[in-house]
Amino acid sequence: MSTRRAGETRSGLTRAVALLDAFDDAHRVLTLTALARRAGLPIATAHRLLADLTSARLLVRRPDGGYEIGARVWHLGLLSPHTALREAALPYLQDLVATTGHTAHLAVLDGAGALVLERLAGTRSLPTRHTPGLRLPLHCTAVGKALLAHAPAETRTCVLAGLDPHTRYTITDPCVLRRQLDQIRGSGVARSTQEHRLGVFSLAMAITGGSGPLAAVGLLAPLSSPRLSETLPPLRHATAAITASIGRA
Repeated sequence: MSTRRAGETRSGLTRAVALLDAFDDAHRVLTLTALARRAGLPIATAHRLLADLTSARLLVRRPDGGYEIGARVWHLGLLSPHTALREAALPYLQDLVATTGHTAHLAVLDGAGALVLERLAGTRSLPTRHTPGLRLPLHCTAVGKALLAHAPAETRTCVLAGLDPHTRYTITDPCVLRRQLDQIRGSGVARSTQEHRLGVFSLAMAITGGSGPLAAVGLLAPLSSPRLSETLPPLRHATAAITASIGRA
């Protein structure tokens, strides 16, 4: 393949991925015009690539002309190691919710963000945006900090260079966050108090492997909940049990 041809292939792939990335939880069905706009592509280019994606069953065109994610994407997603991780963790997340009554979630490192794989609500839960498939910031959520503390140095450098505030409590000083990450590596526990969302407290612990963080298990609770410190032992137990389960797989 010539250099020019290879460059064209990469460009086409990048544009196709941009079309797939245009979908999210709030945009499950999109028109050609909306897809082109959200992907930053000319209408003609988007139309041609959508035909290819539809032919490959990665997208489906509905009778009303809108496009939605195809079943082939779901099938391919089941082959991801994240699916096996979620399945291994799910029973222990359920136990964690039953014990604490608070929302439990499982997240993995995804570039400079934390990708939520699972979220289970409890009887003491409050509404949360931590739905499966959502990407959370690493610097101001407990699961994000747990992952960031054990992430490769280049990831930490990238995140520390842009600490955007989400609330007035978000840590935006790199030196302060760097010290906190050192403490997390020492204690194993990450905390976030109203740093991502007002009125919310969260705890998290990382599941680590030889090359870095495999996942993080977190609990979210209203800041007003009594005895939040009592949720740490069940969180430790759940994290250890998931780690052991992954080791046996």
